[in-house]
Parts: sequence; structure tokens; C-alpha cells
Amino acid sequence: MASLNSLPNRPPSAASSSTEIQSEKDISSSFDGADNDRNSLYTVVDDGRTKDPEEGKGLLQEETGTQADLDSSSKNGVGWAVFWIVVNTLATIGIVFTNKAIFSDPSLKLVQLTFAAFHFFMTWLLLFTLSRRRFAYFHPRRIALKDIIPLSLAMSLNVILPNLSLAFSTVTFYQIARILLTPTVATMDFALYNSKLPRNAILALVPACLGVGMVSYYDSLPTKDASIKTTSSLGVLFAFCGIFASSLYTVWIKSYQRKLKVSSMQLLFNQAPVSAFLLLYAIPFIDTFPTWSEVPVARWLMILMSGVFAALINLSQFFIVGQTGPVSSTVVGHLKTCLIVALGWATSGRSVGDKSVIGVFVAVGGIIT
Repeated sequence: MASLNSLPNRPPSAASSSTEIQSEKDISSSFDGADNDRNSLYTVVDDGRTKDPEEGKGLLQEETGTQADLDSSSKNGVGWAVFWIVVNTLATIGIVFTNKAIFSDPSLKLVQLTFAAFHFFMTWLLLFTLSRRRFAYFHPRRIALKDIIPLSLAMSLNVILPNLSLAFSTVTFYQIARILLTPTVATMDFALYNSKLPRNAILALVPACLGVGMVSYYDSLPTKDASIKTTSSLGVLFAFCGIFASSLYTVWIKSYQRKLKVSSMQLLFNQAPVSAFLLLYAIPFIDTFPTWSEVPVARWLMILMSGVFAALINLSQFFIVGQTGPVSSTVVGHLKTCLIVALGWATSGRSVGDKSVIGVFVAVGGIIT
């Protein structure tokens, strides 16, 4: 599944660009070069003779046309970046609340492995389409099965545990807990690979842990009002296990990319079908199936929508990474977190004066600052 998680400034899992897109720096240098050429049009010397001014005028017009083309290309790039950011934001919000609605059905709450396998299939189908000659967004590369199995298992846990957390907790708690992902990834990267621990990750860890702890406590307290949604102890347990699994998966992705010398999309194209295939062995023993004929049509539509949302998240993240920088990706991540938390709070039945709102502001404030 496309990560329901608001993952740290990288494409979740399928969002690494494998196409060569001209960066803003490259465009800027092209402008500089055009300016330098323009300033020297009338002083160019060839074998001691100044060139014809009419020739210089022609060059000037050519340079002006080149700059206009670059300006137009830049505007189109910004327009498409905004479009894909909107698609990514709406798809992320959609998949969280759609999955929550699916898991609110007791008959579907315990079919997590089947649900994850369906998302992996949808992800592979999308990547297969993008790799075809007609689109050619990336070139598939085969990876040995023995090399990809550990990462595929981690990918499965990265999807299943957060989904279980969502099934047994409120949307607000689920999303707030995911805030811990960024500092946890930085800490794990430091512990496993001796990477430099960013100062911002250290500073964000304190308010994030404090805020998540407050939300965990107040959100799990029983209430007399049945309309107020609460988080169970299982939801809290699955949330923290999911954060650990997602962090390990994120760190491993970087390591596997370096080791196998592949892009994120090439890596995901190999691991998604392997993850789905491995889950087929466990599904009969772990999942509790409902009577499929009794599942309402509305639930089937939600399941299909969830798969479509997952595909849109992967596709949009691919373009966002290609057309924007890490700062923009970070802002988009914070925007999605704030929107999901706000909508989750609005649908939870809790009042603005509820004490857990303090933890929400502390945790969100920690990642924004």
C-alpha cells in the first residue's frame, strides 16, 4: 500500500524519480548562459573582424525565443507540480478515511494480510504500466529473489501493522503517532549505519514523543459518551510496532538502493509482487474471512477505491519528487498531517476542550518547527 504513513521526505516507497528532469538550478544556469551570450552579441570577434549587427540581431532573437521556451516550460512544470501535490494530498486523505471505514466493519477488520496483498498487486500493476514502452518512466531491472525477500517482508510489516493500528484506534491518534516516524528513521539510521544524526531530528523527537504520549493517554481513556471514538490498547501497541517496522523499512530502502544500485521504483517493482506472494502463505492461517456474499456493495467499492488511492499516491509521489525539492515534499507532508488530524478530530466526536488536543498541538508543533 502506498504508505498510509506520512513518510519522511522521500517517495514511500514508490516515489523515486527515475527520469531525468531539469532542476531549477540547471534552468537558472541556462538563463545565465543566455544573458552572457546576449551581452556579448555585438562584441564577438571572428578572425579580427566584428560580426555583422544583423547577424547579432538574429542571434538575439534566437536567444529570446530560447528564454521564452524555458519560461513556458518552467510555468508548465510548476502547474503540473501543483496538480500532483493536490492529487497526492487528496489521495492520502482519501485512503486513510476509506481504510478506516473498511476496518470499522467487524467482518473486515481481521483480513489485513489479504488487504495488504491487494494493495501490493495494485502497486505492481501501476509500476508495470509505467515501465511499458509507451510511458517508459523507468526501466525495469530484475533483482535476485534471495536479495529482495528480507526487504519484501519488511514492506509487508510496514503496511500491515499501521493498518492494524488504524483498525483499533482513532484517525487522530493514528496520524499523530506517525509523526514519530521521521525522528525514529534518523535515529535508526544512526544506530545501524553510523549516519550523522540531524540536529532537527533530535529537536523534533522531544515534543513529538511528548505530544504522542499525551494523545495516547487521553485518547485511550474510556468515555461515557458512546459517540466519542477512542483508541484501544491494541491500537497503541500496533501503532508503535508499526513505527518501528516502517522506520526499519525506510532505512533498508536506502541501503538496498546503494547495494543493488537501483532506483526506488525499480526496487519496488521487484519487491511488491514478492511481498504479495509471501503473504499468500500466511493468509489462510492468520486472516479471518467474512462471508463474501454478505459483504455490502458499498464495502467492495471502498476496497476498490482504496486500491485506486494507493496507486494515485505512488504515481503522484513519483512526479512530486521529480518536479519539486525536499523542502516542498516536507511542506506537503506537514500539510497532509495537519489536514488528516483536523478531519480525524472533527469526526471523532470530541470537543475542542478535550485534553488530548494539547498533545496534538505539541506533536504537530514539534515537526513544523
